[in-house]
Amino acid sequence: MTAALPIRQVEKPWGKDVLPAPFKAPEGARIGEIWFEPPAGLPDLLVKYIFTSEKLSVQVHPTDAQTEAKGLGRQGKEECWLIVDAEPGATLGIGFDAPIGADKMREASLDGSIEELMTWHEVVPGDFFYIPANTVHAIGVGVSLIEVQQNSDITYRLYDYGRPRELHLDDGMAVAKGEVYDLAHWHKRVPVEGSAVLVDGPLFLLDQVHGRPTAEIAARYPDALLIIPREGMFTVAGDSIAPGGCALAKSLDLVEFPEDGVCLLARACAG
Repeated sequence: MTAALPIRQVEKPWGKDVLPAPFKAPEGARIGEIWFEPPAGLPDLLVKYIFTSEKLSVQVHPTDAQTEAKGLGRQGKEECWLIVDAEPGATLGIGFDAPIGADKMREASLDGSIEELMTWHEVVPGDFFYIPANTVHAIGVGVSLIEVQQNSDITYRLYDYGRPRELHLDDGMAVAKGEVYDLAHWHKRVPVEGSAVLVDGPLFLLDQVHGRPTAEIAARYPDALLIIPREGMFTVAGDSIAPGGCALAKSLDLVEFPEDGVCLLARACAG
């Protein structure tokens, strides 16, 4: 069984026909997402790339506790974004400029002013943002990013710029926090080279590794994990994995790390 995860290219009207290296869109296609099918050995995490030529909808996700309370099982969604490419002036909308109540948020969602009330953060490659559940967010134009998330497809859409898609205002207002995003706590600048802890739980772990993992990082990954190459060719259980791919390793011992390679390591936490 190959270690490399199957790749699914997803066409979206808001996607891009010219993708950052090493990706290439098929002729005439606008690729919005590249998904790596979650492996049976690590089903709780989903890794994907997102590429935008238009603003994505303003949305919010519930917590595990909120979906369990609705009888949906553990379907909460927390996620994080690492910017890999950005056009000049590209932004992410996360949280609000000032606290906002549920009634005002609903009204702003209906009349479109929610976009103006949100905080839009200008981004460059290497920006990293953790997005807790209940955080109102949107991805702007000209952004390419890696998303690592809880493997859930529950999204409550609050505003969609007049596109003819369903909104989920009752469900969204029940979980959305009209708060200012804690940039100092949830944002990091990730160097092109060097190792760094990006997410330290409680739902999943994510680390950038340059060369071989340090003992401290290796201790965080005692069993199955995902390998997401950024620079250099990696070998996982005998399979070569290049940047733009993702692989399941049953243990770190089965991964050959190039001396100058850079990759992300990820695993879900027990829960």
